[in-house]
Amino acid sequence: MDYKSRLFLLSIFIPHFLFSQVPQLVRVNPQHYFQRTVPKGNYSGLTWLGGDRYAVVSDKAPQSGFFIFHIQTDAVSGDLTDIRTERFCSSGETNHDEEGIAFFPKDSTLLISREADNRILEYGMDGKLTGRELSVPAIFACATSRYGFESLTYNAVTHRFWTTSESTLATDGKQADARNQIGNRLRLQSFDDNFQPRDQYAYLMETPEHHSSVSNYAMGVPAMAALDDGRLLVLEREFLVKPGKFGSFVINRLFCVNPALSTPVSPERRLGADSPYLKKRLLAAWKTTLTLFRQNLANYEGMCLGPYLADGSRVVVLCADSQDQYGGILRDWFRTVVIR
Repeated sequence: MDYKSRLFLLSIFIPHFLFSQVPQLVRVNPQHYFQRTVPKGNYSGLTWLGGDRYAVVSDKAPQSGFFIFHIQTDAVSGDLTDIRTERFCSSGETNHDEEGIAFFPKDSTLLISREADNRILEYGMDGKLTGRELSVPAIFACATSRYGFESLTYNAVTHRFWTTSESTLATDGKQADARNQIGNRLRLQSFDDNFQPRDQYAYLMETPEHHSSVSNYAMGVPAMAALDDGRLLVLEREFLVKPGKFGSFVINRLFCVNPALSTPVSPERRLGADSPYLKKRLLAAWKTTLTLFRQNLANYEGMCLGPYLADGSRVVVLCADSQDQYGGILRDWFRTVVIR
């Protein structure tokens, strides 16, 4: 068993407090759901607005726009203590499979990534479209509506937006599935405050588990979070649905990369084995399952930075897409990861 496999097993089975043995201090808090105060939905992305206010998107809301949530965390542990919904801010247009959202404090607006048309549009705090959008490089035009723009993040210190396609673009090779055991080759794309594209970096995902019998499968990057020092948190997600549903699972791995220590890639050149892929550090991993006796399956798709704790640690907030609490079994799970 190689080093990464051993570390992954440790991250699942060793109690959370032992994550302090990882070079970067990490604590994964338990997942929670708030059935009485959070209506069932398809929550796919969130961004911190300050205090306990967050903007949350749903990829299947009747209209394009976002929810305002109040998410409270413990000041010491960073664990979730309460979540309540306030309202939905609609653009008046139909939903376009909205997956990622990022707050742009300079103009007090929000950017939302839409997988149906692979555009990233700006919304006012009232939910209305401003008419502006990120200028997406032409290479992303081949992104599919299933594996397009899910992730979106912005950092006000570095003045950079970041996004990527969820899976490999057609120009860069095959997409990972449950049988081919190949790693997705992604392009992490940055944008400046003027919504113009800047540097692009190559990112290689982990190889998926091999399963010969599946009814549905998704392997990709659903979310990222940009840190103040220029590093990026990248969430990798492997979601496998087995025939009959029982035995289905989701594996989430949280990595940290530093684009400043790598070489940008050209949008015109195909990614290959010799491309300068970003070096990754595994911070945490967890697996949720759907079995007869364990029904904690959680498809985490949204992630953002939250408040600082009393000891200087930073809270990372995550939300899972329950597919409208599919089958009455799945739940709208939320959890936090604390990093320092």
